[in-house]
Amino acid sequence: MAYDKHTSDRLLASDRRKMRSTDFGIPETREFPMPDAPHVRAAEAYFRYAPEEKKALLAHRILIKARKYGVHVRSEEILEWASKYSK
Repeated sequence: MAYDKHTSDRLLASDRRKMRSTDFGIPETREFPMPDAPHVRAAEAYFRYAPEEKKALLAHRILIKARKYGVHVRSEEILEWASKYSK
Protein backbone atom coordinates (compact mmCIF):
# COMPACT_ATOMS: atom_id res chain seq x y z
CA MET A 1 0.00 0.00 0.00
CA ALA A 2 1.53 3.24 -1.08
CA TYR A 3 0.42 6.47 0.41
CA ASP A 4 1.47 10.02 -0.27
CA LYS A 5 4.65 11.07 1.50
CA HIS A 6 4.36 14.28 3.47
CA THR A 7 6.70 16.38 5.52
CA SER A 8 5.36 14.83 8.73
CA ASP A 9 4.38 11.36 9.91
CA ARG A 10 0.72 12.39 9.97
CA LEU A 11 -1.61 10.76 7.47
CA LEU A 12 -4.09 12.81 5.53
CA ALA A 13 -7.73 11.71 5.58
CA SER A 14 -7.37 10.74 1.93
CA ASP A 15 -4.41 8.49 2.82
CA ARG A 16 -6.37 6.81 5.61
CA ARG A 17 -9.29 6.10 3.26
CA LYS A 18 -6.94 4.36 0.82
CA MET A 19 -5.52 2.05 3.51
CA ARG A 20 -6.70 -1.54 3.94
CA SER A 21 -8.39 -2.54 7.18
CA THR A 22 -5.42 -4.76 7.98
CA ASP A 23 -3.21 -1.66 8.18
CA PHE A 24 -5.04 -0.54 11.34
CA GLY A 25 -4.48 -1.78 14.87
CA ILE A 26 -8.23 -1.52 15.47
CA PRO A 27 -9.75 -2.14 12.03
CA GLU A 28 -13.41 -1.77 13.08
CA THR A 29 -12.89 1.90 13.90
CA ARG A 30 -9.83 2.40 11.66
CA GLU A 31 -7.72 3.57 14.59
CA PHE A 32 -3.98 3.11 15.14
CA PRO A 33 -2.84 3.15 11.49
CA MET A 34 0.38 1.19 10.92
CA PRO A 35 1.34 1.38 7.22
CA ASP A 36 5.06 1.74 8.05
CA ALA A 37 7.66 1.65 10.84
CA PRO A 38 7.12 5.23 12.13
CA HIS A 39 3.41 4.53 12.55
CA VAL A 40 4.11 1.26 14.38
CA ARG A 41 6.22 3.27 16.82
CA ALA A 42 3.39 5.80 17.15
CA ALA A 43 0.90 2.99 17.86
CA GLU A 44 3.25 1.76 20.58
CA ALA A 45 3.49 5.26 22.06
CA TYR A 46 -0.29 5.80 22.08
CA PHE A 47 -1.23 2.27 23.15
CA ARG A 48 -2.26 3.44 26.63
CA TYR A 49 -5.14 5.42 25.10
CA ALA A 50 -6.74 2.36 23.47
CA PRO A 51 -10.01 1.04 24.90
CA GLU A 52 -9.36 -1.71 27.47
CA GLU A 53 -11.48 -4.22 25.56
CA LYS A 54 -9.33 -3.73 22.42
CA LYS A 55 -5.88 -3.76 24.01
CA ALA A 56 -5.10 -7.48 23.63
CA LEU A 57 -5.92 -7.47 19.91
CA LEU A 58 -4.15 -4.14 19.35
CA ALA A 59 -1.02 -5.37 21.14
CA HIS A 60 -1.05 -8.51 18.99
CA ARG A 61 -1.37 -6.45 15.81
CA ILE A 62 1.38 -4.05 16.88
CA LEU A 63 3.75 -7.00 17.32
CA ILE A 64 2.83 -8.39 13.89
CA LYS A 65 3.45 -5.05 12.18
CA ALA A 66 6.61 -4.46 14.23
CA ARG A 67 8.01 -7.77 13.02
CA LYS A 68 7.09 -6.88 9.42
CA TYR A 69 8.82 -3.47 9.54
CA GLY A 70 11.76 -4.40 11.79
CA VAL A 71 10.62 -2.37 14.79
CA HIS A 72 11.72 -3.47 18.26
CA VAL A 73 8.77 -3.12 20.66
CA ARG A 74 10.07 -1.96 24.03
CA SER A 75 6.78 -1.65 25.89
CA GLU A 76 6.35 -4.29 28.58
CA GLU A 77 2.66 -3.35 28.68
CA ILE A 78 2.20 -4.26 25.01
CA LEU A 79 4.07 -7.54 25.44
CA GLU A 80 1.91 -8.39 28.45
CA TRP A 81 -1.37 -7.53 26.67
CA ALA A 82 -0.29 -9.48 23.56
CA SER A 83 0.17 -12.57 25.72
CA LYS A 84 -3.53 -12.25 26.69
CA TYR A 85 -4.69 -12.29 23.07
CA SER A 86 -6.61 -15.36 22.01
CA LYS A 87 -7.78 -15.83 18.46
